[in-house]
Parts: sequence; structure tokens; C-alpha cells
Amino acid sequence: MNDKEQSNHKAERVILTTNPSITALDQRQWNMMVPEDDPSLQYEFLRALEDSGSCISETGWAPCHIAASIDGQLIGGAPCYLKNHSYGEFVFDWAWANAYERAGMSYYPKLLIAVPFTPVSGARIISHPDHDSAAIRSHIAGALPAIAEKLKVSSVHCIFCNTNDLDALTANNFVAREGRQFHWHNPGYQNFDDFLSALSSKKRKNIIRERRRVKDQGIQLTWVDGPDITTQHKNLLYACYQNTIREHGSYAYLTSSFFENLIQTLPTSVQMLVASKDNKDLACGFFLRGKNTLYGRYWGALEHVTDLHFEVCYYTPIEYCIEHQLLRFEAGAQGEHKLSRGLTPQKTLSAHWLANPGFHEAVKQFTLNEQDHLAEYTQMLESHSPFKQTE
Repeated sequence: MNDKEQSNHKAERVILTTNPSITALDQRQWNMMVPEDDPSLQYEFLRALEDSGSCISETGWAPCHIAASIDGQLIGGAPCYLKNHSYGEFVFDWAWANAYERAGMSYYPKLLIAVPFTPVSGARIISHPDHDSAAIRSHIAGALPAIAEKLKVSSVHCIFCNTNDLDALTANNFVAREGRQFHWHNPGYQNFDDFLSALSSKKRKNIIRERRRVKDQGIQLTWVDGPDITTQHKNLLYACYQNTIREHGSYAYLTSSFFENLIQTLPTSVQMLVASKDNKDLACGFFLRGKNTLYGRYWGALEHVTDLHFEVCYYTPIEYCIEHQLLRFEAGAQGEHKLSRGLTPQKTLSAHWLANPGFHEAVKQFTLNEQDHLAEYTQMLESHSPFKQTE
């Protein structure tokens, strides 16, 4: 699809296209638009999803990436997919889909602006640093309903976006929606003990006890940088990933070749944390690293070890962030148990547009009611802060 529209951006004509593969776009030009703290938006990450067969039409993730260009040069874009289900998104709209079906309409396909399987907040409408980012966001956001009509989709959804994206989208009649995650923030801790000293006595003692139990079981933990990840590490990673999928009754969208491709093409953004005992690897965590942030993505174990999940998923990564002076650690979606381990509630944002006016208004009311419940939930969480209370 090609849409030509007059843009106010430097009074030049911007061409908007939807593309069936990230390979239809120039790698260097795409990466020029990606914020340096978000490796999951990199061309290499998106291509690994496609080349591995993880994000293709057969899995319900048909790439449909939006590109804005002037004279063949990318100035803006958005990772985009045609979806025939709502799996792998972490922003739940199953109730909306069911309501559509009950009304005799089809909710799918829908158009999703997102990084697949990645509940990481950030820019979703990206732009070249030499161009007017606000104008580009506005241009793409304003064109989305027309794109939706030409693609014959019921709706457009932009999930885990930032406030700039949200402003541009809501200015074009999208409905804002909030969620909550738990993140760890680094105000300048010198070491892990410094972090512990900021916690309440009860939470501090619990963390010390959990870490001691892991150590007393003879577990050794080793960070492996992307360039040093071996075939043995990759086999462990995928075995652990599959085991976690089985335990949760989920579907393994990610193939082993996704991890292999990502490690090969984006090695400096990848970290593995391997847990072993008596020279036998038992578990691991898989992480992405941006300029200022560590992102926990996958965890799994081949054997049960008491409290090892907390060590691999929270404590050792927090220690890593302190050592490397990273400002934030995001440990993935959901999980109230993270609160007592020093991760605090943070707002996540999404925006939604439905072609049917009646359903669009119903979703707007739904999100308003949901926001009231979220405000009460957040207040409850903050009343249970793990940190020492200050006067």
C-alpha cells in the first residue's frame, strides 16, 4: 500500500507505506530512528522475529511495518503487525473481541503497533533525529484510520507507547489506556548492600534470607556477554524457555533460531545469566541491555531450586545494574511479588482506535472505569512500599 499525503513537515511530500517485512526497509536508516536505550526496536531484533518464523502470517503476526519517507529516505516509522488473535501482547483486549463476535462482527484482523512479545515501554512511532519528531508522529497518527480502512481491519492498537506517542494518538481520536508494571530504579546505589539499606527491615531480611538459601544450595551464577554465548548456552536457553512455556500452558512463538539470530546480529545488547551447580547448568535468564536500562525477558529452569527464580530474575540483575551504573531494571509484565523485592509500580500506556463508532465509545467508557480501579490499585500498592518510610 502507498499513501501520498501532503505533510506540514517542512512543506515536503511525505510518502507513507506499509511493508510486509522489515527487510523492505533500509537497516541503517531504520536504526538511525531507534532510541539508543531500546534494543528491541532495532532492525536486527525485528528481523530475527521474522527470519526465525516467529512473526509471520502463519503465527498470526503478519508484519505490516509503517514507514514515512521523503525522496526514498526514511524519516519515520512504526513496527506494525496484522493480527488474527490477541496472544503475546500483554495488553488484554479479549473482552472487546468477544463483544464484537457477540454483535456479529469480526474483531480480527486488527492492526497492532508494538514490539512482539515484549512488554517494554518506549517510542512506538519513531523518527529520524534530524527531522521534526512531533510532526512525524502527528502525520503517522493521523493517517492510521485511513490505513486501517484500506487494510480492512476492525481497529488499531498501539501498546507500551510513551507519552509523546499517546499525545499524538489521542489528538487523533484514539482512546488512552493505562496498565501497571514493576520496575527497579537506581538513584545512585554504590553496591547491593546500599540498596538493601534503603528497604524496610522486614523486606531487607527476607531478601537476605532468600539469597542465602540459594547460596547454601551450592548455586553459582555467571553472567555471559552476548559475544561469549556458546552453542551450549543457546541450548540451555531454549530448553529453559520451552520448559517455562510448558509450565504456564503457553504457546512457544519464539523459535530457537530467533535466539540464535538475535545473539549473532545484536550481541552487544544481549546478556545471559547462567545458574549452575557442580558444573551442571540448571537455569538461566535472558536479558537485553540498552544504554541506561536492563530488560529481563525470559527465565527458565531445568530443575527446581528454592528461591532461584528471585535470584536470577531480580537480585543478581539489580546487582548488575548497580555495578554497571544502569538507571533502571525492567523485569517484565505483571507480578505483585516484585514489590516486596524492591521493584515499584510504574504506569504503562496504550492507545486504541476502533472503526465502529459505537464500540469505540464503549471502549472509551471501559477505559475510564478501568482507570478508576487502577488508581485504587496503585494507591494500595504504594501503601505497601518496600522502602523505609520517610517523615
